[in-house]
Amino acid sequence: MSHAPAYDPSNIFAKILRGELPAHKVYEDDRALAFLDIMPRCPGHTLVIPKTPARNILDIDPEDLAYVHKIAKTIAIAGKAAFQADGVTIQQFNEEAGGQVVFHLHVHIIPRHLGVPMKPPASAMEKPEILAEHAALLRAALGQ
Repeated sequence: MSHAPAYDPSNIFAKILRGELPAHKVYEDDRALAFLDIMPRCPGHTLVIPKTPARNILDIDPEDLAYVHKIAKTIAIAGKAAFQADGVTIQQFNEEAGGQVVFHLHVHIIPRHLGVPMKPPASAMEKPEILAEHAALLRAALGQ
């Protein structure tokens, strides 16, 4: 049985958690952070990450995973309301073969509209002013 590589604290999400890189934050508490994807597949595309250093579902503590998904549900409800979406896509990838690109566990929350396809992954950077506007809509929907 092969073991996953160790957590790398130089990953982009660890840098966001440490305040070394900016992010359009939507929600934060002592255990989780939610922020907008800078290359959204649909408006309101948000990432929820644990504050604990976990590479992915294969190494995260089950309690931390449950907490991330609790916040993911809250963000999904807010995103559906904020963007008048018809539904929500939730994705979570593990290891390179599973589609994971950033090796800090993260859950994608993507508000969806019927008949509107998602953009391809990592296809286009969104303008910072649009992301700021979308973050404000989500924070308002969360009552923040």
